[in-house]
Amino acid sequence: MKQLKMRPTHMYISGAPIPSDENKFLCVVGARRNSDYGKRACEELIYGLRNHPIVIVSGMALGIDSIAHVAAIRNGLRTIAFPGSGLEDSVIYPREHLELAKHIVKTGNTLLSSFDPFQGGDNWTFPVRNQLMAGISHAVLIVEGRKKSGTLLTAEYAANLSRDVMIVPGSIFSDLSYGPHTLYSDGAKPVMCGEDILQILGFDVGQDVHDDGTRRNRKGDRKMIDRTELLLDRAFRELPEDQKVILRELQFKPCTSQELIEKFGISAAQFSIIATRLELFGIITETEGTYRIARE
Repeated sequence: MKQLKMRPTHMYISGAPIPSDENKFLCVVGARRNSDYGKRACEELIYGLRNHPIVIVSGMALGIDSIAHVAAIRNGLRTIAFPGSGLEDSVIYPREHLELAKHIVKTGNTLLSSFDPFQGGDNWTFPVRNQLMAGISHAVLIVEGRKKSGTLLTAEYAANLSRDVMIVPGSIFSDLSYGPHTLYSDGAKPVMCGEDILQILGFDVGQDVHDDGTRRNRKGDRKMIDRTELLLDRAFRELPEDQKVILRELQFKPCTSQELIEKFGISAAQFSIIATRLELFGIITETEGTYRIARE
């Protein structure tokens, strides 16, 4: 971040220390109102980075940012979150992600901010935050972004700092593809698998990479065992009963939030907390208000 023209005089940190420079730092940002395709692409690409010394950097915002943090933790990668606010619980932005912020710290990861601890999110804080994310990273990956979005601003900061900018190609019929495709015309590099990202970050990917149940060859193909069953078994051993009853119901069929609230006689606030914790655990996923088991 010493390359920044207007760098902060100090930073506030919560959680684990910043990982060493032996790691590669990858900033992953994208649309707040992402598509199912964007979510799946983000999770799949981060999955492909497992077992490498890579730190996922993002802004803890709604949408792709939070998906990137959760995917990093789920796959054993370190993650650094730059909220667009100070780090005190009372001002964490967005408010919906206070639980995520606590989860990031609890799992041995890091919250980082240049703002005073009680500074709330404001129009001026987000461009500052975006510049810091680009500054700390070796490269930036853009997963969906509409016209005039903050995602494009982060990519611009990265390009001005001579960072590699990568994009996930999107549909020509979607306004979410405006950002990635505009950046491609400016020289950004399209990626289609984790191996593409590893090569750009300078890793040697000539050999197969093995891990618990997966194998990735030179083309990035993958063969997997059923990790969902293993995760379900762990969930039923470790999770509290209020979360397990929701999980048992979803094993039979996908359900809307309202269906689950009415069936178990809980409040919307209680359900929101339970659902968030199950999503952070990696065992359920939500699409347009419907919850289901996260099949891999």
